[in-house]
Amino acid sequence: MAPGTPPSFDPFWEDRYARGHAQRYPWDVVVSFVYRNAPGDRPRKAVSILEVGCGTGANLWFAAREGFAVTGIDASASAIAGARARFDREGLDGTLIEGDFTDLPFADNSFDLAIDRCSITCCGRTAARRAVAEVHRCLAPGGRFLFVPYSTRHTSAAAGRDAGDGLVDDIRAGSLADTGQICFYDRDQVAALFARGWTVRSMAHLEETDPAAQPETRHAEWRVVAEKAAP
Repeated sequence: MAPGTPPSFDPFWEDRYARGHAQRYPWDVVVSFVYRNAPGDRPRKAVSILEVGCGTGANLWFAAREGFAVTGIDASASAIAGARARFDREGLDGTLIEGDFTDLPFADNSFDLAIDRCSITCCGRTAARRAVAEVHRCLAPGGRFLFVPYSTRHTSAAAGRDAGDGLVDDIRAGSLADTGQICFYDRDQVAALFARGWTVRSMAHLEETDPAAQPETRHAEWRVVAEKAAP
């Protein structure tokens, strides 16, 4: 890591998970992605799904219950402990690993699908490029990746301190206030991550405003589905 480059994991999240933060149910975008993109030519137990930044495993909990083979990695020891405990309680199979998503401990071409729901967006651009490259390495040719970062049009993007490498910290307004460091993306920055070795299948930009907030706030994010190109 170059001097002055922020680490790929914000300790804010270990602190939050250690204090009991946990997501119970999967995000709707993940459910839709899995059903629309999972290979249908073999049994679900033979379809492998990786989630980077899996947190307490709610997305993988859904996929495991549906019969898919699931693997998750997160840098928070507390999050992984919570995910493992939930899988054990419910008798679900899954591989849940504490680790760094910029250096994945998996073989090349190991997974059919990969998921990142607003985890890579919590690290700087240098780490994000490494993380996306690692996901590409671990996906099988034709495998698809859901990438969901926050957009530069988000209210919170202009409500914090420049922390370097594209990161905004000390966010004081919008739906991401007090949630640690965030890297916000415009269209060109998203496209640049997938310029080599990928085919972008969709790149949706979602915005939701809250006129009841004073002042009005805007939540904005990208939802990208990219496919690993055949060699």
